[in-house]
Amino acid sequence: MDWQEISGNWVLIPRHPVGIVHFLGGAFVATAPHLTYRWLLEQLAEQGFAVVATPFVNTLDHSAIALSVLQSFDRTVAELHARSLLRRRYLPIYGLGHSMGCKLHLLIGSLFSVERAGNILISFNNFAARDAIPLVQQLNHPAFAVEFTPSPVETNNLVQERYSVRRNLLIKFSNDTLDQSAALSQLLQQRFPNMVTAQTINGSHTTPLGQDVKWQSGSTFTPFDAVGQWFKQEVYRDLNQLKRTIILWLKPLATV
Repeated sequence: MDWQEISGNWVLIPRHPVGIVHFLGGAFVATAPHLTYRWLLEQLAEQGFAVVATPFVNTLDHSAIALSVLQSFDRTVAELHARSLLRRRYLPIYGLGHSMGCKLHLLIGSLFSVERAGNILISFNNFAARDAIPLVQQLNHPAFAVEFTPSPVETNNLVQERYSVRRNLLIKFSNDTLDQSAALSQLLQQRFPNMVTAQTINGSHTTPLGQDVKWQSGSTFTPFDAVGQWFKQEVYRDLNQLKRTIILWLKPLATV
């Protein structure tokens, strides 16, 4: 499998897809998701999921970004069908978001009519602009009062009243001070009782950005090689736990 750029999205298509994952990354690493989240997304493709990763540039208007990435995703899926890269048959579509990408999937599921088999929301946060953008803190003057659209309170209200995706997995990392999944979990549990799974696993806010570490031992195994292998195991422990958590939710009978 190789990454392809199709209609503005980065796409990875396994030979016999069992579903489609629409991926949206964090605010400042979302412009090249096939690079910044490469390892995690390729692991999902190896499990049979077609991956459509939509790049975006962050602005204050999150509703407009949500509409833009949804339209971009729909264009790419239509192009995949037109090129016969995806067969025209039903495949469940799952939203997968990290950080700001979670908010965008929540807005997509609240503002637009979409059919989703579920959403996976990793390290959700819903900060106000003054907390998310350092420059705004410096411009502490009424004339420079800016806020995301929708605001954090408006986002919560939209989710509480209009969010339509019933099945959700919320993943929080044990060492993540930016995470706001607990409050979101309460909102979703009220809306869809017994349809929301919340898990806390080891890692930090940047764990999903982990990449493959190529460590090639020499002809003789040295103490330096041992340190290198230990480092690789430490890096992969949290990343592999994240992969297993996602795949077992998507495919409960999978062996990972």
